[in-house]
Amino acid sequence: MIGLSCTAGAVLALCGQVRGTLERKGLPQKELDGGRVRIEPRYNQGSGFGLVPLNGRQMAPLSLAALWALLGVCGGRGLGAGLLLGGGLSNLWERIRHGRVLDYLRFPKAPGPLKKYTYNLADLAIFLGAVLMVLRRRRQ
Repeated sequence: MIGLSCTAGAVLALCGQVRGTLERKGLPQKELDGGRVRIEPRYNQGSGFGLVPLNGRQMAPLSLAALWALLGVCGGRGLGAGLLLGGGLSNLWERIRHGRVLDYLRFPKAPGPLKKYTYNLADLAIFLGAVLMVLRRRRQ
């Protein structure tokens, strides 16, 4: 449980630090790694990828319920659970505090529809945490 809390807390703190830094610098745009990664800050007022027409404050209780259910079903142990929890709490905190999430990472050379969307560090932590949890479950 301590590992879960430490991982989740570290992800939450890092995500908040990155958001604060980007906002203080005026939401700069920048290309990295030969154009494979772009820093393109934009606010997301709704759900992940703007797929559900709800605003950030409406999404908050749904996000909390989804986190609780996922951790309950998949188990709340390990690095994957900590990453998932930290990323989910970071996006939830932004929705509650600001009514929106700041997304800032684009991958223009990614395959398929992945290149259309803008992500943030919390989204990457959620994705990696989910992958690790699935792999852990497959081994058991």
